[in-house]
Amino acid sequence: MTVTVADRIEREVYVAAPVDRVWRVLTTPEHIRAWYAFGGCELELRPGGILRFRWDEHGEFHGRVEKAVPDALFRFRLAREPDRPGTEAGDATLVEFRIAPEGEGTRLRLTESGIRALDVSEEARARHAEYAALAWSSALEELAALAAASHN
Repeated sequence: MTVTVADRIEREVYVAAPVDRVWRVLTTPEHIRAWYAFGGCELELRPGGILRFRWDEHGEFHGRVEKAVPDALFRFRLAREPDRPGTEAGDATLVEFRIAPEGEGTRLRLTESGIRALDVSEEARARHAEYAALAWSSALEELAALAAASHN
């Protein structure tokens, strides 16, 4: 049986908060701990900056910031496995958040791409895509709730 794996995951959410607040929640380590990397986060918010997301049950995932445009775009490479550098296409995917004002709030779009380029079996790619799709959906819901409730 052949498994067909999508190369990208796309999710979006409307956030009842202004763009600058969504940016802060998206890119500040103490906020990231609340909506995504529950074991902690390190982030140098500049091109080439380090990124580390930690979970007690999954380990520490490394990444590298590719682009950070305040209130508009946050793009980084993220390792497919814990405790690996994850900066090359076969070892990492590309995660991109785009932020745009919409009405009284903000539209936040997430894309994770490069899944088919991962240097693993088709079954492992399919598992990654399935898990990542669920994880990002949940994370975006948490981020939206946190940004809507946050005032700092």
